[in-house]
Amino acid sequence: MDPSVIRAMAKWPNVPAVFGWLALDRRGQWSIKSATAAVFERVANTKLIEFIGRNYAHDERGRWYFQNGPQRVYVKLDYAPLVYRIAQAHPLAFETHTGAACANLQSVCMDEAGNLLLVTEHGPGLLLDRDLPRALEALSYADGHVLDEERLVALIEADGDTTEVYFNTGAASLPLVRISAEEAPQRFGYVLEPQP
Repeated sequence: MDPSVIRAMAKWPNVPAVFGWLALDRRGQWSIKSATAAVFERVANTKLIEFIGRNYAHDERGRWYFQNGPQRVYVKLDYAPLVYRIAQAHPLAFETHTGAACANLQSVCMDEAGNLLLVTEHGPGLLLDRDLPRALEALSYADGHVLDEERLVALIEADGDTTEVYFNTGAASLPLVRISAEEAPQRFGYVLEPQP
């Protein structure tokens, strides 16, 4: 967190938290509720986006928030608290929507719609949709052969079997795990809509 934020937290420790005013979408874009229209509007100011990203964290209950000076602004999540994007193609490497490089890919899950959920040292996150085709090319059988189109389609279907399917970055190989989008928050310990 920014030093100025830490100082503000120490100076005013009991500022009430805010809920329902900030949201993170499936593409890693922030939206803030308009005070006049009560609708969410995309945050476009680059400096504000960077400030939110540097001061984005979670509490012990899995509620993600932006520490805005002395005040916590809890975030409504469309899917996951982080959105990952491909930072490097060979070997495959990722970064968060806040720009943090990932050094430790811990697990890779696929939901019923074919989305990939990655877990790194930063936490769980959805892979950005535009990077999904490249990431799907990293799926292979245990022997290293790339999945054919028929097997890939079967994986995406609800009854697809991930046995012997791995996600290969070129530096690491992890077994692919099936998960439903509905069970992801509980399994990975995050809250989609934080409440007071």
